[in-house]
Amino acid sequence: LNNYILENEFKITVLNGRVDILNYSDIDHFDDNVIIVRHKNGSVTIRGYHMIITKLLDDELLINGKIEKIELR
Repeated sequence: LNNYILENEFKITVLNGRVDILNYSDIDHFDDNVIIVRHKNGSVTIRGYHMIITKLLDDELLINGKIEKIELR
C-alpha cells in the first residue's frame, strides 16, 4: 500500500508530443535537441527538436516538443 501511495519507482509516460518522467535522480544534459535524465537504475536519453522542460519538480519532469527517439539504458 505504501508503494502505491508514494509511487517511488521510476516511470516514464509518453503522450502526444510530451514525455512525463517520475522519480528521476538528476538531469545530466539539457538542450533543445537532447535531454539525458538519470534514475536509480540507469538513464534515459530523449532526442527530438524544440524540446523544453515545462514542469520541473524534485521527482517529476514534463518535456514538451517534437520527440523523435527515447533510449533507455
